[in-house]
Amino acid sequence: MEVVFVHPVRIYYQDTDAGGVVYHASYLNFLERARYEWLRELGFTVDTMIRSHKMIFLIRSLGIEYFKPAVLDDLLDITVQVVDIGRSRITLQQQILREQGTLASATVHAVCVGAETLKPISIPAPLRQKIEKQSS
Repeated sequence: MEVVFVHPVRIYYQDTDAGGVVYHASYLNFLERARYEWLRELGFTVDTMIRSHKMIFLIRSLGIEYFKPAVLDDLLDITVQVVDIGRSRITLQQQILREQGTLASATVHAVCVGAETLKPISIPAPLRQKIEKQSS
């Protein structure tokens, strides 16, 4: 069974461009918020990761495809699904949905790095276990 985390996002005026549609870069913010809330649900806030585990995730690469525009006052669902997890990296598939229609799709490659060194380190065992448990 595929486990997918879903985070709702309402479109506000500040998210739109002069044409009244969501500005393309705003979608990246929505994806980031969903990843943050997904980690929070797993019990790992950014503060916890930095203070307790001395690590953060950096985005190594992100590919996004846009299919349909979102507009002011839309209620979107932003999904997060683990595709692959390695020693220090994680690949996520994210969707931006409106009423079950896909507006955008992204593949995100993140790397776990030391908070002070910014060099790759192993994903902390407690976080890895929660991710693997959720993904199975």
